Amino acid sequence: MSEKAYPVPSGSLRTEETIKKSRFICDLSVCTGRDEAREFIAQIKKEFPDARHHCWAFIAGNPQNADMGMSDDGEPQGTAGKPMLQVLQGSGLGDIVAVVTRYFGGIKLGTGGLVRAYSGAVQQGLESLSVVMKVPMRRVSVEIGYAQEGMLRRMLPDFSAEIEEQTFGAEILFGLIMPSDRMEEFCAAVTESSNGTVEFMAEDEDFWR
Repeated sequence: MSEKAYPVPSGSLRTEETIKKSRFICDLSVCTGRDEAREFIAQIKKEFPDARHHCWAFIAGNPQNADMGMSDDGEPQGTAGKPMLQVLQGSGLGDIVAVVTRYFGGIKLGTGGLVRAYSGAVQQGLESLSVVMKVPMRRVSVEIGYAQEGMLRRMLPDFSAEIEEQTFGAEILFGLIMPSDRMEEFCAAVTESSNGTVEFMAEDEDFWR
């Protein structure tokens, strides 16, 4: 089954702004599952133990069918976690967790002000966040003669293919991994270059890394 590539954060990022004397610190990071998201949230809470609120939202997995979560962490219901999650959803990113830590400055913002502050904090972070594409991979076994080894190795970079393992016998058996959307093109190119003397065996399922 072929999966679709999707954008994810390339790392973590922190931004901060002050609104009516309240500090809003936004931390964004990568999370591939609910447990990773909760670990990151706990890490931020530990770093800022004296803050009044640590509101959060996450999208773990492909944004089209991801596991999601959110929390207002003591702010009025619907003023923090939900607007944060909506901004993340609007970004189209997957595998992302956002924590907005608030140090209360003594001036109440009201429900509308809180929604704007929390959603704005996440939006500000996203504007500076570096993003990469998460690409589904596929494993392919290739059995090839020694005379064609050089040809195969030279072709690998063109298809972003990597050698995972290799076995030398009467012929060479290469275990390769590559983006799943390049697999058919790769097999066709190798078949043409070897005059159809190469054997392939591809796994049916994609995997992520």
